Formats: sequence, structure tokens, C-alpha cells
Amino acid sequence: MSANDAVVLAMPVSDVNAEMQNKAIVDALYKGLSNGEMETVARFIASDLEWWFHGPPKCQHMMRMLTGESSQTKFRFEPRNIEAIGDCVIIEGWEGAQVYWVHVWTLKDGVITQFREYFNTWLTVTDTSPYGRKIRHENHTLWRSHPRDLFNRSLPGLVLGI
Repeated sequence: MSANDAVVLAMPVSDVNAEMQNKAIVDALYKGLSNGEMETVARFIASDLEWWFHGPPKCQHMMRMLTGESSQTKFRFEPRNIEAIGDCVIIEGWEGAQVYWVHVWTLKDGVITQFREYFNTWLTVTDTSPYGRKIRHENHTLWRSHPRDLFNRSLPGLVLGI
């Protein structure tokens, strides 16, 4: 048994199932986007989606895709890492040496209600809940960016509390 198995086993089964379902929904969203199936994508997103972006304005690719302003062919999001933490799903990807992105999707009852997009930004996700998560993490850090070429460049950093 690995250390990750021990963490999963410490969570109630219902929490593990919810995280697996949330990951599956977000994965289906990316597959729908890559196939140009915008009706499929729309089924997963709340009509009053809350959106937040950090990065150069010209890089707001996901929101342009979700609103129909641009097509998938202009920028392709290919997730390299997918993690679920509670009701959030964190997706990370990179395209060549100059583009690094992180998406944080928040789901409620199987619907995406919030989307945060970070472009060329180092992100650290911390636990800010008053009672702490069911899984304790050292220094309250739940997740950190893993850009493959971080040591070759400098990225601005942000801390996201969930």
C-alpha cells in the first residue's frame, strides 16, 4: 500500500465517490471541448458560472471557448494532471516551454458552479476551512503546481484557499 492509498482510505467512502464523480465530470468536459461538443460541455456548467482569471488578458482561452467566442482549434487544453480535493477539481497542463496553465473547477451536486483559470502562474492551494479538511496536510498545503520547466523560468505565484 502506498502513502496515497492510506490518504484515500482515511476519507469516508462518500467523499471518495464524490471526488471520483467530480473528476469524471471535469474529464468529460475536456473531452467534449476537444471534440467540439459544446452541447455536452454546456450540460456540466451552471448557467450562472462564477469565473475568475489570472494571467495576460490575451490568454483567456477557456472563457472564450465556453462563451463561443473562439473555437477549440485556436488553443487546445490537454490536461497533464488531474486532482480532486473535496468539491474542487484541479487540472494542470502545459503547451511547450512558454505556456503553463492551471484550472480549478468547483462542483456542487454534479454541476460546475465556479471556474478559476491561472495562466503562467505558480499556484499553491491551501486549506482555509475553519475546522480543516478530513485529511490533514502539513502546513495546510493541499496542492502545488508542477510545471515541468519551472527551474528554467520564473512565474508569479498565488495562494488559493479552499
